[in-house]
Amino acid sequence: MSTKYGKLARHIGEFVIEKMIFLSGLITIAMVGLIFLFLLKESSSLFDTVTLAEFLGGTHWYPISDPPQFGVVALLTGSAWVTLGAMVIAMPLGIACAVYIAEVAPPFVREYLKLTVELLAAIPSVVFGFVGIVTIVPLVRSIFGLPTGLTGMAGSMVLAFMAMPTLVSIAEDSIRAVPSTYKEASLALGATEWQTLMRVIVPAASPGIAAAVMLALGRVIGETMAVMMVTGNAAVIPSGLLQPMRTLTATIAAEMGETVHHSDHYFALFAIGALLFLITFVINCLSNLFVTNVKKS
Repeated sequence: MSTKYGKLARHIGEFVIEKMIFLSGLITIAMVGLIFLFLLKESSSLFDTVTLAEFLGGTHWYPISDPPQFGVVALLTGSAWVTLGAMVIAMPLGIACAVYIAEVAPPFVREYLKLTVELLAAIPSVVFGFVGIVTIVPLVRSIFGLPTGLTGMAGSMVLAFMAMPTLVSIAEDSIRAVPSTYKEASLALGATEWQTLMRVIVPAASPGIAAAVMLALGRVIGETMAVMMVTGNAAVIPSGLLQPMRTLTATIAAEMGETVHHSDHYFALFAIGALLFLITFVINCLSNLFVTNVKKS
């Protein structure tokens, strides 16, 4: 009898836990949807005076001029340059670091490196900004002979180091999750350690590595304080990383505290927030699609 009641209690407990997990997922989706609806609500008033084409295609961001101009092309271009530069630096370094930690480093070195990477993730972004101003900005100015080091290159270098912990941690976990039989079979067939690593283990872990890259990309796009401190905050269309520029996130952070409540400028900043939301949503969808296709192949 006690066994019967025990099975019933266990069944009820599993049912309750299952429904709680399902409810938690629904709440998360609802919160994301409500955030997006709030951004749309606050930004929609802007388009009573500015068309969507003027907002997305305008090349000038002069919110306090007469008449004001709310074109985000310069801000989008700045975000694109900084993000591209950061990922070009972070991807090879991060993946190489993850491979070394997972497959090459001795056990005591592996634990030390993992701890160091995790500590990097705990450093506040404003500290990265201060370090960038003190070290990276003068370095960029002296190496490239520029009048100022406050450029997209400095922002990319700072953001690359900020993205490294996410990229390294997830990629390293993915590499270590590859079954040991893959490596044993490859070595048994006569492949060298390097060939096994590059042609068997890394391709097998590619879905997790792709997910790590996409999460690092989202980290880079959403960063605000550090990039605002080192990129020069010039709302102009840059032609390369060696020029001052401003990102979408830095614009919101720099101007939200000064704008008049419920003005066109206020609504334009919320429109930038909605645009950022859509960009990150598209990146996540593409990353999921890519990872799914890689797993099927």
